[in-house]
Amino acid sequence: MAQVNPTIKDLNLLLLYLSGWEEESRKDPSIKVFRTWKGYLFDVLNELKDEGMILQYMNQMSVLITEKGIKRAKEVKNKFM
Repeated sequence: MAQVNPTIKDLNLLLLYLSGWEEESRKDPSIKVFRTWKGYLFDVLNELKDEGMILQYMNQMSVLITEKGIKRAKEVKNKFM
């Protein structure tokens, strides 16, 4: 499988971040998570997951953005916006 262009991956992460929201964890309501819809290329999502930027779960339409992913998304936002 070919690797996704890093700029495309960064911009997808930024879109995930900008369209996301904070909510209580379904497993532990005392923990806040950052959730977003996952209507993006699977190759991009899979690479973001492999890099620890997001968490994906089977049979869910959304993903969680990790602290690492939020930090990177904010860096990309500052770069492009």
